[in-house]
Amino acid sequence: MLDDEMIEDYEADEADEGIDDSDDDDADYEAPTIGQAVPVIIDASYTVTEEEAGLRIDKLASLVFTDFSRAQLQGWISDGSLLYNDSVQKPKIRVKVGDVIHLSTTLQQHSEDQPEDIDIDVVYEDDDVLVINKPVGMVVHPGAGNQTGTLVNALLYHYPQQHHLPRAGLVHRIDKDTSGLLLIGKTKPAQMALMDQLKDKSVYRHYQCVVAGDAASLLRHRRIDAPIGRHRSQRTKMTVMTAGREAVTHLLNVTALNGNYCLLDVGLETGRTHQIRVHLSHITYPIVGDRVYGGRRQLRAGLTEVQRQAISNFPRQALHAYTLGFVHPTTGEDVEVTTPIPEDMQQLMTVLSDGYDEE
Repeated sequence: MLDDEMIEDYEADEADEGIDDSDDDDADYEAPTIGQAVPVIIDASYTVTEEEAGLRIDKLASLVFTDFSRAQLQGWISDGSLLYNDSVQKPKIRVKVGDVIHLSTTLQQHSEDQPEDIDIDVVYEDDDVLVINKPVGMVVHPGAGNQTGTLVNALLYHYPQQHHLPRAGLVHRIDKDTSGLLLIGKTKPAQMALMDQLKDKSVYRHYQCVVAGDAASLLRHRRIDAPIGRHRSQRTKMTVMTAGREAVTHLLNVTALNGNYCLLDVGLETGRTHQIRVHLSHITYPIVGDRVYGGRRQLRAGLTEVQRQAISNFPRQALHAYTLGFVHPTTGEDVEVTTPIPEDMQQLMTVLSDGYDEE
């Protein structure tokens, strides 16, 4: 099962679901039809080396068969799919030099998501990693009410070999009405390695957003440390609560657009559902356009009629994931990708800055 910290930006209950283990990608694979079961046969042996002697069977198996989780390998050890010297043993048995472990099983991988010819904006790509600039309005993966038109559907069309990866290789996600960068593993080892980086916080994500609040007040909230949990009565919303999970947001830079509105550069230390939106609303400086967490507090004093209309009519939360940094899962090199603020946010900032003369 995936820990929430590994899928930091997932904005729905699906964030707590597990993922199916499956075989590595095959460049010659043809995508199956919807719902078709694809048998993947696993048949592999490994001989214990001197350096590995003394390890538990399950620990050794997790080092050898890296495409699968340790929990799944433990299950295969128990049910006889993974044999130790041709016999069934408990996962805790210690191995010796020359011993042989043998994994033999068949996976049934179902492809229920349909490939769709939808344009995607690729900002970084190599053999292992893909970074996409997601537009506003695109749902990341199929779910209730959004079975088609998602980023997963697009990925399955452009990268059909990723049909067997959980959510087509997605490592995290951002909300439908948030724009910006998403990290994708093109192989199972790459996807799992990047998820591990999210968990240990070696992946960093910076966001830009337009908020209702003056610069001096916002600068007093450089670090927002407030636990977040699901709202007790409004189950689609999140809220700050004592019993919530740890959530820490950093305001890295504050740029005044006028006396009551600012552009923020925000960094995430943790990743909870709607974290930035909830935290900024909690300190009473909501993101412009956020209908769920903003409300009437988005409208501050001193606005011209043009500015008031620009805020009232802005159709989505003015939030953009503009920088993504990670350690490459194969080369070990640091990679940083950036993408500019989208046009709708630029126009909003221009209107709010009109006539403002910062002293």
